[in-house]
Amino acid sequence: MSNRFMTINNLTIEGRSGEPLLKGINMEIGRGEIAALIGESGSGKSLTAKAILGILPEEMKVDGEILYMGRDLLKLRRKEHHQLLGKEIGIIFQDYRGSFTTYIKIGKQMIETIRTHQRISKKAAKEAALLVLEETGLDCERVYHSYPFQLSGGQVQRAAISMTLALRPNILICDEVTTALDLMNGERVLKYIDQARRETECAVLMITHDLAQAYKWSDRIHVMDQGVIVEDGPTEQIRFHHQHPYTRKLCSSLLSLPKERQASATEGVYSL
Repeated sequence: MSNRFMTINNLTIEGRSGEPLLKGINMEIGRGEIAALIGESGSGKSLTAKAILGILPEEMKVDGEILYMGRDLLKLRRKEHHQLLGKEIGIIFQDYRGSFTTYIKIGKQMIETIRTHQRISKKAAKEAALLVLEETGLDCERVYHSYPFQLSGGQVQRAAISMTLALRPNILICDEVTTALDLMNGERVLKYIDQARRETECAVLMITHDLAQAYKWSDRIHVMDQGVIVEDGPTEQIRFHHQHPYTRKLCSSLLSLPKERQASATEGVYSL
């Protein structure tokens, strides 16, 4: 079996008026690999994720290939594409607020989601839900029996991440997942995502503007600027031997961070 879960070939997206939004994106995401897609806001990172998920606005024109396990996602019917989401292709959005219905308890929603994608009993689904809630650092029993409005934003986001990970997808897309979390809880969530990746050999696409985070957790980095991947390579190569001026700009911005943050990023590179 191929080690590549997903291969993106010459992905091009045009807006409603024909303006180029993504320009010939090429990328591979391997089994058990964390691939980081980094760049400033508006560079095209989230647009790439939406193309993979099949949730782009209909007026956008999309060309190229997105091959998942040998199937071109761009050629699937919308229903077929959406059937892959959750169990096979998981997503953790930056905006977590739509993950749960306000007036239904977290636990009930998690059980329903898990059982939609897996043929297991309610008891087994509850055990899986409590386990992932605990492993993302939450008071699992309290969160399980709470309504979303009874929890803080950070707790709801971690619960949403837990629900996604409970499905054990082949590919996990993480779109700025730590934005609403403090540094400690953000690190805890990323550590658990890394643990899930090691245990299940899922592939992870980490979308972030945080270069220190990419250094610490990824195996490979793709640098995106204005809809183009300007440089890519193993994390160590991008960190120490980058070539493109835009990558140099991102790296120089990291050097201006407090020394503790730099130390955290450096420590992570050598702990992989």
